[in-house]
Amino acid sequence: MKIDIWSDVRCPFCYIGKRKFENALEQFAHKDKVEIEWHSFELDPTVVTDTNKNVYDYLAEIKGQSREWSVKMHEHVTKSAAEVGLQYDFDKAVIANSFDAHRLIQFAKTKGLGDEAEEVLFKAYFTEGKNIADHAVLIALGESLGLDKQETTEMLAGSAFTNEVKADGQVAQRIGVNGVPFFVIDNKYGISGAQPSELFLEALETSWKETQPAIEIISNNNNEGTVCSTDGECI
Repeated sequence: MKIDIWSDVRCPFCYIGKRKFENALEQFAHKDKVEIEWHSFELDPTVVTDTNKNVYDYLAEIKGQSREWSVKMHEHVTKSAAEVGLQYDFDKAVIANSFDAHRLIQFAKTKGLGDEAEEVLFKAYFTEGKNIADHAVLIALGESLGLDKQETTEMLAGSAFTNEVKADGQVAQRIGVNGVPFFVIDNKYGISGAQPSELFLEALETSWKETQPAIEIISNNNNEGTVCSTDGECI
């Protein structure tokens, strides 16, 4: 079973959605048969990295709201994150463009570390207050994943994986994704948002059942076939 997930590491609900999906996956009987692929989605490619502006003022400005409103919204998100065991610290968060972070994830995917890269970048941004647009930060995070420092440095210095990031965005646009997180289960079911774990589990189980061959039992009208049952009786 293939699960495709579109996400932006700047999106607080993407991290929450990741945890809720993981909680569902832990309860799924066939979790060892599940392949997960993360896809890049830039919520706002025009964001300019600004280490001098806090997230409260930033959201207030782009939404045309007060700072007090923004603080309350972030408090609500922090509470939602805590419910799934995540610690958000928006006081330390850095306004940063996520494009190079997406390139790092694409690079990590080639090493089989896509899920791990998403996790460390989410934590870096929402919990640790790191600048995910800073190449030195990204290189260090790559090293923590086991990526080669020199390879990561050269990748970030050039334009590698730019096409992959853009291609993911184009696919998302084609299938109608206009917000993240967005989960596609077996190229059949789409789930938008950080839905409850119960919904993810139901979707996993439904999709799994549909992929299994259906067997129709055929017998004559008198049902005279003889069988041996699991309790050892033959009739």
